[in-house]
Amino acid sequence: MLAYVVKTGPVAGEWGQYLAVGCLAGLDTVLGGVRSGLEGRFRNDVFITGFISNVLIAFLLAWVGDRIFINLFTAVALVFAMRIFNNLATIRRFALTAYTDYQARRQAARPAPTTAEES
Repeated sequence: MLAYVVKTGPVAGEWGQYLAVGCLAGLDTVLGGVRSGLEGRFRNDVFITGFISNVLIAFLLAWVGDRIFINLFTAVALVFAMRIFNNLATIRRFALTAYTDYQARRQAARPAPTTAEES
């Protein structure tokens, strides 16, 4: 999306893989921050250091894998994809719980219908 706004072309070669792994790590950290915020455990210092360290570790693992001729990019991508889906599932559960609680409160606040027999 940023490339579309900045009007740059695709990143080719191994730098594209490094950028993709870094984006996955960043997305994982952002979704983890949202999840911890919903759980009431969010701390800004943990989020910032986690974001920086996740991106750097993912980048370095992909880079080391290229240097020793082992495709660690796939392993890193699978781990971050699993974490992303776990975070999304937790966020979805929080959203559904909040929605059902809202519906229950709305239903409880609604006045009971009166019938002709009660009049």
